[in-house]
Amino acid sequence: MKIIIDSKNKNIIGPQVKKAREDNHITQEQLSAKLETLAVYIDRASISKIEQQKRIVTDYELMAISQVLKVSAYWLLGIEN
Repeated sequence: MKIIIDSKNKNIIGPQVKKAREDNHITQEQLSAKLETLAVYIDRASISKIEQQKRIVTDYELMAISQVLKVSAYWLLGIEN
């Protein structure tokens, strides 16, 4: 199945991921390593693409990112403040 996205942005969490990562004082490489401990394999380049909204994020990646960055998935999605 092919996913068709009309917008140039492939996710809505990118800016929030970057903000939370910077607030936690961790690099993209460190975020990648912490995700790996949860069996979620996203390399540094892919994290950069997520932050730039150039890569789709799966539901299990969203949950792992929220856990590692200590924010809610709702916050990453812009649903809560």
